[in-house]
Amino acid sequence: SHESICQYIAKESGSVVLSVGYRLAPEHKYPAAYEDCLNATLHFLQHLEHYGVDPARVTVCGDSAGGNLAAAVSQTLAGRSDLPRLRAQILIYPGLQALDFNLPSYQQNQGVPLLFQQRAVFYSLQYVQGDASNLEEVLEGSHIPPDMRLKYRKWVSPD
Repeated sequence: SHESICQYIAKESGSVVLSVGYRLAPEHKYPAAYEDCLNATLHFLQHLEHYGVDPARVTVCGDSAGGNLAAAVSQTLAGRSDLPRLRAQILIYPGLQALDFNLPSYQQNQGVPLLFQQRAVFYSLQYVQGDASNLEEVLEGSHIPPDMRLKYRKWVSPD
């Protein structure tokens, strides 16, 4: 689905673009997609000379679920001293948290096409567990224990 945009980016920027065709939910739930992206990135970083890529100019990018995967791969590789460091990450409307789907951004945009609030939760559940049987519970916010909500309040809060 992203081949033409990847070709455009490569051509216009004079860059090498590696597009990972990761396994999709619900047939392949977490961590399949993450493992596919991590393994592809590791292979790429270990063979940069084969691709003619400057190790100081490697960036990961993704949109939507791919933004989540790019962020997760970046975090995983951040402490590795045996590989070139990633220069940057480009996250385009990434799905980065599933603690609270009732934050102001979800409230303000819950009816905005293309990714309505309920659809965002549905896809998140498909990704994580392969089904959306507890969709209402997640929409209500009752899927997170109170102690965990307090622990992450500093980062995930309407304030």
